[in-house]
Amino acid sequence: MAPLYKELQAIDSYTIRLAHPFSDYDRQLLTLFYQPLIGRDAMSLFMTLWADAEQQDSTVYNHYHLMNILTLPLGPVFEARISLEAIGLMRTSRKKNGDAREFMYELLPPLDAKAFFADPLLSTFLFSKIGEQAYRNLRARFMLDVKREDDFEDVSRTFLDVYTPVQQGFSTDMNEDVHYKGRNEPMGVPFVQSEFDFDLLRSGLSEQMVPQAALSTVSKAMIAKMAFLYTLNPLDMQKVVMMALDEDLKLPEERLRKAAAEFYKMNVTKEPPVLQKVFVQEPAKPQAELKTRDDEQAHYLENTAPIDMLRDLSGKEPLSVDVQLAERLINTHGLSIGVVNTLLQFVYLRNDGKLTNKYVERIASHWMNKKVETAEAAMEMARQEHDKYTKWKNEGQKPSPQRKPTREEKVPEWFHKKEQAKDDKVTKKSAAVDEERRQLLKELGVTGDGVE
Repeated sequence: MAPLYKELQAIDSYTIRLAHPFSDYDRQLLTLFYQPLIGRDAMSLFMTLWADAEQQDSTVYNHYHLMNILTLPLGPVFEARISLEAIGLMRTSRKKNGDAREFMYELLPPLDAKAFFADPLLSTFLFSKIGEQAYRNLRARFMLDVKREDDFEDVSRTFLDVYTPVQQGFSTDMNEDVHYKGRNEPMGVPFVQSEFDFDLLRSGLSEQMVPQAALSTVSKAMIAKMAFLYTLNPLDMQKVVMMALDEDLKLPEERLRKAAAEFYKMNVTKEPPVLQKVFVQEPAKPQAELKTRDDEQAHYLENTAPIDMLRDLSGKEPLSVDVQLAERLINTHGLSIGVVNTLLQFVYLRNDGKLTNKYVERIASHWMNKKVETAEAAMEMARQEHDKYTKWKNEGQKPSPQRKPTREEKVPEWFHKKEQAKDDKVTKKSAAVDEERRQLLKELGVTGDGVE
């Protein structure tokens, strides 16, 4: 699994592609069918991109914009994006310009109700999320009243009933390479069936038992989805195909779906299968693995939006000038969130709660030249460059040697971490030596006052 910064950074730009306006029917499908599957964050991301895409101009955003609107760190934003990609609601393209990355997010329409319930993965996933009764109610809500339709006769005219061609010497030859705006037909779940062994499936089914013509009427994607959903191998799927054949040796997809479900209930469990989400992002360290205070601080600085860090630091709502400074460091100068948080916290505490733009930007410029990209590296840089930053802060004016400092300068608690660890090590070593000495004296029968 790749680290998050290799997949996405707040400074990365993106544009949104929406080939056609979505309808109110699409909104209902997204809310009732897809939201239980993808969760709140992914749903909020889709709706935000949808709203931004309806602007007439092709605005270029960066991902810090999404973090502010969704009030989420970058990690959950990325997880929401891949959830949309996996469920078939988004297609992502990436372009690199040197060190800069640009993404294009294409929003895809949801499957309609009929196609959704016909898809074994989506329908089973929804069933496991909302339960049987809610699933049946939702399906009934989108069903057509077939009985009422049977009472009507279709009397619509066709095109040829109304129009006839008239030759006027006009050529209809057109350039086939021209592309036009239009509705993107929903493609459903982007499912790759390359891992399923179709050759092994066919080898165990003779022509007399299962005609190849019957097997070819079922799409490979459907067979692979059923095998994946119910964890069936090709030999299991041979039995499922035999169960699904009708009296005419045909293989309707609906019968195949029911046969796979029955086989699963008889041989595995009666409980419906549950799909577990797997992320491609490298997971953040669990709190148990954050062994030192340094690790905890770095984790906090990397995964907290600057506005929240400033709010935690001061205990009140930060001023807009400080928030704008943080955004400028991220958006204009391309610093990561962890580095910006470390820099702002360091300057805020050392400068008695004041964030001076020139002072902060001077340090930021130095860190950019040193290729500081993580909070951990920024913390180390702050320790190493303490004297230099003090010189910059005082603008080259040395304090008088007779003059005593009026106050002790504040620094973040992580600043003296290494020295603290060193002192702790020496203390532990001294304590161990003293304990060994006491034990030896005890064995020799010697007390602190002499021989017993």
